[in-house]
Amino acid sequence: MTTAPSTAPTVIPPVLAEVVRSGFVEGHHRGSLVVLAADGSVQTALGDVTSPVFPRSSNKPMQAAALLRAGLDLSGERLALAAASHSGEGFHLELVRTMLSEYGLAEDDLQTPPDLPLDPVEAEAYLAAGHVRERITMNCSGKHTAMIAACRINGWDTGSYLDPAHPLQRLVLECVERASGEKVTAVGTDGCGAPLMAIGLTGLARAFRYFVLAEEGSPERRVADAMRAHPEYVAGTRRPDTWLMREVPGVLSKMGAEAVQAVALPDGRALAFKIDDGATRALGPVLARALGMLGVEGAPVTRIGEAPLFGGPVRVGEIRATF
Repeated sequence: MTTAPSTAPTVIPPVLAEVVRSGFVEGHHRGSLVVLAADGSVQTALGDVTSPVFPRSSNKPMQAAALLRAGLDLSGERLALAAASHSGEGFHLELVRTMLSEYGLAEDDLQTPPDLPLDPVEAEAYLAAGHVRERITMNCSGKHTAMIAACRINGWDTGSYLDPAHPLQRLVLECVERASGEKVTAVGTDGCGAPLMAIGLTGLARAFRYFVLAEEGSPERRVADAMRAHPEYVAGTRRPDTWLMREVPGVLSKMGAEAVQAVALPDGRALAFKIDDGATRALGPVLARALGMLGVEGAPVTRIGEAPLFGGPVRVGEIRATF
């Protein structure tokens, strides 16, 4: 039996950013964005903000909260690193190795794929020093270390910690649904091998709002506080998440692969967006414009919004937000 193709119209996401070179618009980046008011209501919605997407690493605060709910006692830099997409800088790798040692683990216990440091500057230095791709340099190695540690203290199998049916991953799913207020409609596999839970952009923004407004001492608030107190461990010294959380009081920020971003302000205002083609080069200009809609301005926002284009050594254009 054959099924006729759907005749439902395809929803084309709006243009969120355009590529301008020498005064000529040579390309567009489409996507969807939601901005929430302090009371959690939708202030602005561009595109489809309710259909499920994979938040990628923007799910990491929820994964870290699940580790705490599993009984893993992390705080400070260690908890921030458990929620991180770290750059692979020396201080990141040093703390991952320390955490592995603290729980009697080895680098070979990690099921992260061998990779180079996420930060291009660090990757160049790493290769120049004669190193090769390793599991520990993959940007999710802090999260995986904490996941295995949580399994160890609970007596759960460590070899299958990435199985969606594993007790730890079922707990992650519960945390995602609790924070977002949505049911997970699909489970995939992230680039690091961990299960990936799909929710809508509105649910993602509400999850970040949930974390900043959570009761002090709760797992969600502990994660938010650790990330905000130690943003360099969440990202790196040359990363927008670090700049925002270091320079704008009370902001919680986490980007994900395929150009996903979620941010919450301490009063409950929040935003989430995804660039449809996954182009991270459009992420900064869109994030800066969205932050402006929430009244967040200043040096870090200006820095994040800069996306110049060059012709040789000369700046000849930019990628700029269009909304």
